[in-house]
Amino acid sequence: MAKKKPTSSPTRSRTLLEGTDRAAARAMLKATGLNDDDLRKPLIGIANTWTEIGPCNFHLRRLAAQVKAGIRAAGGTPLEFNTISISDGITMGTEGMKASLISREMIADSIELVARANYFDGIIALAACDKTMPGTLMALIRLDIPGIMFYGGSIAPGRYRERDVTVQDVYEAIGAFSAGKISRDDLMEIENVACPGPGACGGQFTANTMALVGEILGMCPMGVASIPAMDPQKDAVSVEVGTLILDMVKKDRRPSQIVSRTALANAVAAVAASGGSTNAVLHLLALAREARIPFTIDDIETISRHTPLICDLKPTGRFFATDMHQAGGIRVLAQRLVAGGYADGTCLTATGKTLAQEASQARETPGQQVIRTWEHAISANGGLHILKGNLAPNGSVVKLKGDEPCTFRGPARIFDSEHAAFQA
Repeated sequence: MAKKKPTSSPTRSRTLLEGTDRAAARAMLKATGLNDDDLRKPLIGIANTWTEIGPCNFHLRRLAAQVKAGIRAAGGTPLEFNTISISDGITMGTEGMKASLISREMIADSIELVARANYFDGIIALAACDKTMPGTLMALIRLDIPGIMFYGGSIAPGRYRERDVTVQDVYEAIGAFSAGKISRDDLMEIENVACPGPGACGGQFTANTMALVGEILGMCPMGVASIPAMDPQKDAVSVEVGTLILDMVKKDRRPSQIVSRTALANAVAAVAASGGSTNAVLHLLALAREARIPFTIDDIETISRHTPLICDLKPTGRFFATDMHQAGGIRVLAQRLVAGGYADGTCLTATGKTLAQEASQARETPGQQVIRTWEHAISANGGLHILKGNLAPNGSVVKLKGDEPCTFRGPARIFDSEHAAFQA
C-alpha cells in the first residue's frame, strides 16, 4: 500500500481525500462532478430535511442551493444529503404520530453517521418541522465540528373573511363544526386558505420555539430564524450562512465552545419570555444530555418562574410569527433578556460574537406590540410551568398565559390504554 503524504491541511477531510491510497475515493467523488480543486477545499456537509410531505420543509431545496453558493464563494465544497422529516400537524390524532419523537432520534443519528463517515470539516443542517429542529441540533452537538442549524422560516398567515388565520384556526374550526356552530362549507373554506405556502406553523409552536432556542443558544446566527420562509431576505441570509461556516471551520469554532449550562439557561429564559412550546422542555433536556451538561426539569421550572412573559404570540397571544419578524425579530427579545438580566450576554454564538454583541444590533420597529417591555409584561412568570402531583410525581409541563390557576384537585378518569382514552 502506498504511504500517505503528510497532511498539508489541518482539516478533517484530508483523512478521506489525501494520499495516493485515497485515489478510489477521489475517483468516486469526481463522478459526481467534483474536480481536484474542489477536493482540495474544506468539505462542508449540508444536512437537508427537505420533504414534499407538508409545507414546513417544502422549500428547503431552494434555500440549500443558496447555502451552497455561499459555501463555494467562501472557498468550500458543499456536499448535500437528506434525512427524514415527520409532520406532527399531518400525523396528529393518528397512529402516525407515534413516529414523531422517534424521528428526532433517527434524524440525529443519520446526520451523525453521514458526517462521521465522510469526515466533513463543517456542517449546516437545514430544518423547519417540529422534530427536525431538535434532531439537527442534537446531531451538531454530538459531532462537535463547526456546525450551524439553519431554520427554514415560518409560513405566512392565510386570509379568511378579512382576518389572518393559521392552521390553529383549522383545528378550532374542526371543533366548531363538530359542535354544530359552523357548516361543512365554512370548514372547507378555512381549510383552503389557512396554509398559503411553504413554511412552519405560524405561531410560537414547536418549530418557531426551537428556532428561538437555536439563536439564543448560539447554534443559529442571530437574525436569521425569524425571517419568514418565503421572504426574499431568506435567500440572502442563506448565502451568508454558507459563508459563515467557512469562517467557523477556519477558526475551529465548535458547539462545545458555544453550548454551555449558561447558554441553556438563556434558551429556557427565551422560551419562557416568548410563551414557547411545552415541547421545548423535552428537547432542551435532550440537548443538555448530548452536551453532557447537568440540566433538569427543575432547572427549567426555576428559570421560567423568574422570567416574565413578554411576547404576545399565538397560540396563547394575538400575533403571528411573521409579526415577530416585523417587530424586529429575535434580536429584540435577546436585547430585552440581556438588558433585564434574564440572560447572560457573555455566551459565545456561531458568529464568534457574544449574545450581548448580537443583541446590541437589534432594530426594533417603533410602536410594535408583539414584544413588550418588562414593565408591561403579560404575566410575572414565564409561559412554561412544571406541575407535580400524584398523577405526575416526576413532573409535567403546561403552557399558561399567566392568569390560569396552577393547582387542581379533582377526580381522575383512568383508562387502561391510549386507545380507550381516545374512544372516550
